[in-house]
Amino acid sequence: MSPAPDSSQREAARTLEITKRLREVEESILARTPEHDLEPSLDRIRAVMELAGDPQHTYPVIHLTGTNGKTTTARVVESLLREMGLKTGRFTSPHLHTMLERIAIGGRNIEAEKFLRAYDEVIGLIDLVDAKSVAEGEPRMTYFEVLVAVAYVAFADAPVDVAIVEVGMGGSWDATNVADGVVSVITPIALDHQHFLGSTETDIALEKSGIIKAGSIAVSAEQADPAVAAILLERAQEVDAQLAVEGEQFGIEAGDVAVGGQALSVRGLAATYEDLFLPFHGTHMAQNAAVAIAAVEAFLGGGEQPLDIDVLKAGLAAATSPGRLEVVRRSPTVLVDAAHNPAGARALRDGLEEAFTFTRLVGVVSILKDKDATEMLEILEPVLDEVIVSRTTSPRAMRPNDLGEIAKGVFGESRVTVVDDLPDALDRAAGIADQAGVGGGVLATGSVITAAEVRMLLGVTDV
Repeated sequence: MSPAPDSSQREAARTLEITKRLREVEESILARTPEHDLEPSLDRIRAVMELAGDPQHTYPVIHLTGTNGKTTTARVVESLLREMGLKTGRFTSPHLHTMLERIAIGGRNIEAEKFLRAYDEVIGLIDLVDAKSVAEGEPRMTYFEVLVAVAYVAFADAPVDVAIVEVGMGGSWDATNVADGVVSVITPIALDHQHFLGSTETDIALEKSGIIKAGSIAVSAEQADPAVAAILLERAQEVDAQLAVEGEQFGIEAGDVAVGGQALSVRGLAATYEDLFLPFHGTHMAQNAAVAIAAVEAFLGGGEQPLDIDVLKAGLAAATSPGRLEVVRRSPTVLVDAAHNPAGARALRDGLEEAFTFTRLVGVVSILKDKDATEMLEILEPVLDEVIVSRTTSPRAMRPNDLGEIAKGVFGESRVTVVDDLPDALDRAAGIADQAGVGGGVLATGSVITAAEVRMLLGVTDV
């Protein structure tokens, strides 16, 4: 007679079963239309949410859109609210390493078991909506729509005191927009995803302004195009929402480089906060933090009550933003950044010039086929001494030889090397940087996937 399994064996068996089930569910979700193929309709997600009892209306939502800076701003908002004692839910995209990153509760990735529980609550409803949609000649729920449904149910189950929700793409037609944000946040708007959102910044602003809901408070970063700012103001007036704009109602008063980040003074909606430390590099990150502070002020006191300075300092200092001008190794210094469009590349370049001094910086670059590789490389050319062109495991990645030809047109042939495999490209870049001594560095960028895969190659997977 064999002995009964002890508790550790039972727990191991249970963990294995959860892991197996999670893998099956992830494969099922991934088999759907991918998130970069938008199906512009709220009908499917709205139907599922209604069948589920509209869980997204059981907690207040801070809703974020924009072109760049959304994830960082969302993470700072979350860190501040957690420091104030609130139980938070956070939904962001895309992920770096695991689908579970997209849904966080209390500042931590959702546990696999809780993810599966929420999935099981909605999958039957999703199947019903899928069947009806297919019968009418329409598509099934997309990958992104399913994750939104799971997130909204998981937040209600937790339950959370507030959900910080980043759109996937756009605004009006984004699946997250079945929730009504009491605070709407708009980070800088620039050109990206033009095939879905429109060919001009004003077209894109019209789509993104759709998250501003009646009676809400909208907090906007400073917009480079006055026409974009005018569209946001018009939308706010149309739905009787308040609008606070960086550079007018709030903004950065002073900033300076500090060890491991930067020192800031921020004028918020209700007070000026001095001697703040932000553990991120670059003016664009400081601007994200200023927007986040204003959003928290808007949420907690309608923009009229100052935040506790000690709590604010602690919340900012505890904030993280993996894959955003992040140092993932020393000797040589290796930075990763998820810049994947010209606006992101510009912010990256400026951040490098502000916060780092390299005698030789080698770029490891992989860019997706649907992005403006030429403009991105032209923006980064002044800060990169050499470029190693490669590709990630993504099927959307540009072929190295094709990207290499573009890079040679920007950098000149002598500064460009094509290495097909990313691990080999990273090794080559590190070797070149090592030759420069302590002043040598490597920057891996071009897409979120590039940042993620280089992090993994260096053994960094925490988020």
